[in-house]
Amino acid sequence: MGATQRPTIKTVAARAGVGRTTVSRVLNGSPLVSDEARAAVQAAIAELGYVPNSVARSLVTSRTDSIALVVPESESRLGSEPYFSAVIRGVSGGLAGTQIQLLLTLVRDRRELDQLTRFLTARRVDGVLLVSVHRDDPLPGLLEELGVPTVLAGRRSPAESLSHVHSDNVDGASRAVRHLVDRGRTEIATITGPLDMDVAHSRLRGWREALRDAGREADESLVAPADFTEEGGRAAMRVLLERRPGLDAVFVASDVMAAGALAELRGHGRRVPDDVAVVGFDDSIVARHTDPPLTSVRQPVEEIGRTMTELLLREIAEPGSARRNVVLPTSLVVRDST
Repeated sequence: MGATQRPTIKTVAARAGVGRTTVSRVLNGSPLVSDEARAAVQAAIAELGYVPNSVARSLVTSRTDSIALVVPESESRLGSEPYFSAVIRGVSGGLAGTQIQLLLTLVRDRRELDQLTRFLTARRVDGVLLVSVHRDDPLPGLLEELGVPTVLAGRRSPAESLSHVHSDNVDGASRAVRHLVDRGRTEIATITGPLDMDVAHSRLRGWREALRDAGREADESLVAPADFTEEGGRAAMRVLLERRPGLDAVFVASDVMAAGALAELRGHGRRVPDDVAVVGFDDSIVARHTDPPLTSVRQPVEEIGRTMTELLLREIAEPGSARRNVVLPTSLVVRDST
């Protein structure tokens, strides 16, 4: 190679002993490359001093080397709910070692939805990760219509057509309620998330199934919907205590709502766990700092973020590839609240 001739993908491929497609995949951060091949390409790039021309590559491939993490929630919920920060950590981990930039986008009203629509229509990002999915949210359908590679955290319904990643919410909730049954609790209530979200329906289904498996009636007067906020948990606990003052346990569909439920129980003079046992969901930092510390269903939120990112990178690198659904297991962490 002459002194002034710049190395190309072809020369990198020859030095690494791989095909040009493999070099492109390494440059684009695709997960579809073996560790051995990735190391060989990276070594060849270092030896040859190859610098990818990202501008030229984007003109050829229409790639922007960026993805958007879209959160259709307020700043207050983003800041107060540990779930979102854990997802962001997982996404960042999934992008480590790639040249992909992450754009965090909040969609709080119609104006911001219209702004995002224009942004996506102009193909300003290569793909989208969408969290906090509601049944009637127009975003997933819009993304599908635009043909933007998309992966959801959760799903609109069990018939979800887009790639998605979620915890085994039914099993996690069922495990929590079985634990309460095994502790001898007889009147087990539940505080749900918003019932326009599949995650809330799935955790409610787990509560129902566990009670029926134990030969108990899944009495709907023991169900109080809320909104995944601490104040929502307090309000729902208040409703349950007025409606069923004899309840001796409550499964709460998030740790943040459970913190509100604990405060409300304390305000009504109910001791936890002596009078009322409480189980949350997430096993977030909140669970370790309530009084008493909260028994909670652990879901691998960072792994959800990382897995979503891996699926999205695959869809970007392999247009037309099959969409995937990944369900991650949960476990129960027992603390003093039960």
